[in-house]
Amino acid sequence: MKTRALIVAARALAGLMIAGGAHAALAVGAKAPDFETRGALAGKVFKLKLSQQLKKGPVVLYFFPAAFTPGCTAEAKEFADMSDEFRKHGATVIGMSADPVDKLAQFSTEACRSKFAVASAGPGVVAGYDVALKSENPAFAGKTTRTSYVISKTGNIVYAHSAMDYRDHVKNTLAAVKQLEGK
Repeated sequence: MKTRALIVAARALAGLMIAGGAHAALAVGAKAPDFETRGALAGKVFKLKLSQQLKKGPVVLYFFPAAFTPGCTAEAKEFADMSDEFRKHGATVIGMSADPVDKLAQFSTEACRSKFAVASAGPGVVAGYDVALKSENPAFAGKTTRTSYVISKTGNIVYAHSAMDYRDHVKNTLAAVKQLEGK
């Protein structure tokens, strides 16, 4: 019964986003807001600071509505499948949702296959990236939109995409990362 409720909620969320039309809040060229939060990788919780991650190279920061929903799980698995390709091009992938970090710790091992970190986006991060899901339905309160950003090593947004359909996020962010290599 719980699985059916999750599927119904995911379909309703997808319909809401398709009907309302999603758009990336931060424009290409904007400075990405720095933040510090708790994240998880391979089930282990740690402190994550964006500026520290950017020292290693570009960051793919992708926001998703809720761990363990069908679309979010499929997207995480696709990012996991392509994680070696992102690393090959110098990028770090970080998934972000408003879920509590203990839920994300489990998600990091199951859906993300311990390939990349997922972190808890608190109200400040959600506001800074303008990714709050706007809905009158209380079931969606506190959720984020599905928005992907590629952030250059200098901290600027070089690619932004927001759509509830997860299928283009991985392909498009990888293409943006590849374009950064020659610059």
